[in-house]
Amino acid sequence: MEFYDIFNGDADGLCALHQLRLAQPRQAKLITGVKRDIALMKQVTAEPGDELTVLDVSLDTNREALLCALRVGARVRYFDHHFAGEIPRHRGLEAHIDTSATVCTSLIVDRYLGGRHRAWAIAAAFGDNLRSEAYSAAGTLGLGHADTETLKELGECLNYNAYGASLADLQFHPAELYLRMRPYADPLAFCAQAPELRALRRASAADLGRAMALPIERVGDDAVVVFMPEAAWSRRVSGTFANELSRLHADRTVALLVRSGAGYQVSLRAPEHGKSAAVHLLAQKFAGNGRARSAGIEFLPDFDVARLLTLLRTT
Repeated sequence: MEFYDIFNGDADGLCALHQLRLAQPRQAKLITGVKRDIALMKQVTAEPGDELTVLDVSLDTNREALLCALRVGARVRYFDHHFAGEIPRHRGLEAHIDTSATVCTSLIVDRYLGGRHRAWAIAAAFGDNLRSEAYSAAGTLGLGHADTETLKELGECLNYNAYGASLADLQFHPAELYLRMRPYADPLAFCAQAPELRALRRASAADLGRAMALPIERVGDDAVVVFMPEAAWSRRVSGTFANELSRLHADRTVALLVRSGAGYQVSLRAPEHGKSAAVHLLAQKFAGNGRARSAGIEFLPDFDVARLLTLLRTT
C-alpha cells in the first residue's frame, strides 16, 4: 500500500497540505508541479488499498484518473475550491469541495481541522488574493498588524514561486518548498528563519518592478489588459502582477497575456465588485479553467486575441 499527497504547487496547495500533515502526520510520495500543472492525478498509477490525498486541483480536470483510482480500489480524499463538475458518488471518495468565491482550499482544510493551524490558512488566503477573508481569519487569532502583514508576504511569495511554464522557471521546486516548511508549525517562525522566503522576496520584487513598467491598456469601460513578453520573468510574475493590478483596478476585469510562441498564456482576474464568476465563464470559452474570481487560458492563439478583447468589452 502506498500513500500519495497530490497538491498544487502554489501557496494554497502548499499550505493546505502543510496544515493537514501537521494535524495528521504521514510520510507520502509528493506529486506536484507548477501552478497550471493541474492534471496531477494521472502521474499516479494507483493500486488496491493505496490512499491518495488530493489538494487544490480541479476534480473535473482529474476526473478520469480519479475514477480509475477508485475502480481499482484506492481511497481518495479530495480538498478543492475549483470547478468540479459532477462529484462522483463512491464509497472510496471523501470529497471536501466548495467552489464559493470566498474560499480557497486552505480555508476548506482549516474548516475541516477546526482551525488547528489557521495561521497557515491565512497565508494561503493572502496568496490566493482573498484579502478580506485572510484579514477576517487573522482577526479570529488576534494577530497584530505586523504579524498579519508577515503572513501576507509569505502567502504572496509562495504563490509567486508557483508560476512558470515549467519547473525550470521557478525559484524552488514546490516539493522542496513544502519540505522546507514541514518542520514549522508556526509560519511566523518559518518567515523569521527561512532563507527561501528572503530569496523569493527579492526575486518577486525584481520581476514585479519590470512588469509594472509595461503599458496598461483600457478595454472598454470595464477591463484592462497587459501584453507581456515571452520570458521566464514574465511567466513567474504573472500571478503576482495580475493580483496587484486587480487591486489597483478593483472595478475592472484584469487580463494578462504572456507571449507563448504563436499565442499567449492568459491570466484573468474578476473585478472586486462585479460578477465574480464571469472570468471563469470567459476562460471556458477558450478551453480555460479556474475558479470564480481567478481563471486562466493555457494557450490563446494569436487569431483569438481579438475575440477575447471583444468579450472583455461586453462581459
